[in-house]
Amino acid sequence: MPLSEHEQRMLEQMERALYAEDPKFATALEAAGMRRHTRRRTVQAILGFLLGIVLLMTGMMVQQIWVSVIGFLAMLGGALLAVTGWRRGPATPDAGEGGGAGRGRAPRRRKAKVMNRIEDRWRRRREENG
Repeated sequence: MPLSEHEQRMLEQMERALYAEDPKFATALEAAGMRRHTRRRTVQAILGFLLGIVLLMTGMMVQQIWVSVIGFLAMLGGALLAVTGWRRGPATPDAGEGGGAGRGRAPRRRKAKVMNRIEDRWRRRREENG
């Protein structure tokens, strides 16, 4: 179940507070999560690719094209999993002004910042007019 906007904002505030309070601890947690995520994705990708090779060869030996097609699709899935796992790691919170945005979440963070600015402007307008 996805978090509501309010819960996401609260979580981001807690992450920023953790980085502000103890950046070494936060960085250590981030690195451990990244290693675990990368290792899991790599193992899944390799197993999927190897299963695909086995199915492809089995389909060729028993002369069943559909088994070979499934094997090829499994190989393709394993390769895609490896590529997407490499390009998009787990999210990391912003570490102040200068950066620290995680791969894969940077566009969402930019969108969240834009939305926060729009909400602030809307709130100021309502306060000024009402």
